[in-house]
Amino acid sequence: MLLNLSNHPFKNWLPEQQEMALREWGRVEDLPFPPIPPEAESSQIELLAQEYLKKISEIKPQAVHLMGEMTFTCTLVYLLQREGIPCLASTTRRKAIEDGNKKISIFEFVRFRHYPAICS
Repeated sequence: MLLNLSNHPFKNWLPEQQEMALREWGRVEDLPFPPIPPEAESSQIELLAQEYLKKISEIKPQAVHLMGEMTFTCTLVYLLQREGIPCLASTTRRKAIEDGNKKISIFEFVRFRHYPAICS
């Protein structure tokens, strides 16, 4: 099972991303990404990451799709990799459409990519 820890629930993923995830991991469970206050100190981020490490360890996923606020993500990837739990990011291709003063970005899913071992 792939655990999706992001601000984007599985049901809202593009069909291509859903299909690839199901093909690779059989099923996907969502764990909502926590709100990270911009005022939070690094020590608070580390404590929150420890809490999520415990939650995720109890769920026992094959891998974790982890996308969100960078300091929390980096800390949690480090902790999960130390426990042998693979972490993935989704990669997209961004297409920008300009409409007068507006710029509209359309994201196309490409693949899942493992976070590098350097994070561990």
